[in-house]
Amino acid sequence: MKKNLILITVCLLSLFTHAYAQRKMERLNRGVVAVRSGSSVFISWRLLGLDPSGIGFNIYRSANGGAAVKLNSSVLTAGTNYTDNAANLTQSNSYYVRPVVSGAEQAASGAYTLAANAADKPCFIVPLRAGPQIHFVWVGDLDGDGEYDYVVDRLDWNGGGCKIEAYKRDGTFLWDVDYGPNSVNMDNISPGSAAIDVGNWDGVTVYDLDGDGKSEVITKIANGVRFGDGGTWSNGSDTKQWLGILNGQTGALRSYVTIPQDYISTGPLACSFGIGYLDGVSPSVIGKFKNRNADGSFNMMVCAFKFSGSNTTVQWKWLRGSTAAPDGHQIRIIDVDGNGTDEVCDIGYTLNSNGTLRYSLAGQGVVHGDRTQIGKLDPNRAGMQGYGVQQDNPSGLLEYYYDANTGSILWKHIGAVGDVGRGAAGDIDPRYNGWEVWSFQGIYNGPSNTKLTDEPTRPYPNLRLWWDGDVLAENLHDEKIEKWNYSSSTVSRLVTMWNFDGGTGSDRNAPMFYGDILGDWREEVILTSADYSKLVVFTTNVPTNTRLYTLAHNPAYRNCMTIKGYMQSHLTDYYLGNGMATPPTPNITYTGSAARMENEATTLPLTLINNQFEIFPNPNNGAFVNINVPVREKADLVFTIINEQGQLLFEKKLGPVDAGDYSTRINISRARLAAGNYIASIRSKSGIQSKLFIKL
Repeated sequence: MKKNLILITVCLLSLFTHAYAQRKMERLNRGVVAVRSGSSVFISWRLLGLDPSGIGFNIYRSANGGAAVKLNSSVLTAGTNYTDNAANLTQSNSYYVRPVVSGAEQAASGAYTLAANAADKPCFIVPLRAGPQIHFVWVGDLDGDGEYDYVVDRLDWNGGGCKIEAYKRDGTFLWDVDYGPNSVNMDNISPGSAAIDVGNWDGVTVYDLDGDGKSEVITKIANGVRFGDGGTWSNGSDTKQWLGILNGQTGALRSYVTIPQDYISTGPLACSFGIGYLDGVSPSVIGKFKNRNADGSFNMMVCAFKFSGSNTTVQWKWLRGSTAAPDGHQIRIIDVDGNGTDEVCDIGYTLNSNGTLRYSLAGQGVVHGDRTQIGKLDPNRAGMQGYGVQQDNPSGLLEYYYDANTGSILWKHIGAVGDVGRGAAGDIDPRYNGWEVWSFQGIYNGPSNTKLTDEPTRPYPNLRLWWDGDVLAENLHDEKIEKWNYSSSTVSRLVTMWNFDGGTGSDRNAPMFYGDILGDWREEVILTSADYSKLVVFTTNVPTNTRLYTLAHNPAYRNCMTIKGYMQSHLTDYYLGNGMATPPTPNITYTGSAARMENEATTLPLTLINNQFEIFPNPNNGAFVNINVPVREKADLVFTIINEQGQLLFEKKLGPVDAGDYSTRINISRARLAAGNYIASIRSKSGIQSKLFIKL
């Protein structure tokens, strides 16, 4: 028996395509959502990043709270969506799915209820408290139930300053934070020390930093900020600033750290935040900070922060100083070299994960600009590619396409000096390999630099969106979803969003948020009503047979969802476009407790619970490891470590373990492990779970 289990474990080694640690990412549920589409109901749900490759689904409807009936005659194995043509729309209809693994139906997902006589529209409403302007919305699982909740800002331009408010997915109000008197100065270049969301400076983001399954709210704070539990931050200086980590359920301050003071003599720092995995395992907060000198020049600093669950520290800081490193209006945080750790990218430079300068594009003629895109734009070229546009570049450089790993510019377009202003990227023409890029200069195929059409016969270069049934990109601009018709060089309107609940976006013709937060892999768009009393959440009502895991489980894409600035498109680290291959399983593990996820996984055998066994620290250079594993029912567990040749190096019997989350600390020093790769496993009579374990 033991030899067989070891053989099974050795075979698992072939599943690991590289020796990188796994990122801890959100444990999402199925995210079922339903909207009326004509006389039918369109329902979609998530395929999760670590779902077994052969998983299928059955879909059920309960009308007016009655007994549920299965709607599909055979297991659904194509796109994770379904059109119900037989629903009685005068009744309320609740929908849920049951995964099917190896022919066995699993427990039900959470349900989504479409109200009786629901309007025919591709959106739903989230009610909010009355208040002033909303500029941004952030998403995160604040309570650990596997659903994304909402954090919205409130900007009172009549002297009331800034606030944020937190809501559950259904609109239940949780708490608010008042940024106080130091947020009243809302200048878009030199704002007050506590002001948020002015110009391209946000000062807030939302993410689960400590891996407990519940998102924190990350924000800059200064004297006079009142938190969600009523506590107030008091300090004698109105210039000094801190990074605050807030409890996502209560808005209370959990931890803080001083933002480096290198430029405090010049005044408060404007800042923007995002999330990245600098060690490849757990998230860090990345902040870009600037203030303006009396002569009009800018000081700039980039910092990385780490929250342990109790303490927050500065991991590193990078000061631009006299370095020629052009910046833009948004950072990108993505693994450009494929080694599992993220780099921090701006429009004209990239920092390594340790905060050192990787390269600058200044030597190749790049200066400041408004838009840059970095992702997998070319399926036939190694690594990631970038595309940027320029603002009043004295050389006449308008736009450029480059290798995001090395910084080598692959092509440039030169013309009269001017502010290009906008630039977008997406696969909009299947006749050419790879993504197209477009600005006010027309459309070009990125990999080949082939011009496809002149200005103005192109979509407006704002935000790429995946909305309809194919894998080509749509375009989002000014509350409109549009499709580029490549054969006729024309644009077709798909959705006019202001026709539904008066959906209204923010400045720069952008939404308050967009990204894959519900249903299948296609993206949602969040607008507000004109009076800011509700969120209008648009979700696709178009069937598709394309099956992709939720984009929120793609590391590059999820990083993008945490970043604001001048809002730009979210990109994946795999090629998503015409002729694409099936994306590889993301190298991730889930955070939080198994008890918080939907019941669907808890009935699966130990070998199939989405590989929730966790071992950390990993990589490891010490004598101890910590393990965590969700146990479906009482079992005798055994922990083992084997090498790549299948030799058993360490075994510890953990004894009878009750159902629930089991955690323990194990001394592995007697294994005398040399530096290298191993397989760590938890086994019971019902199966085995394994992880790649790296010893330093």
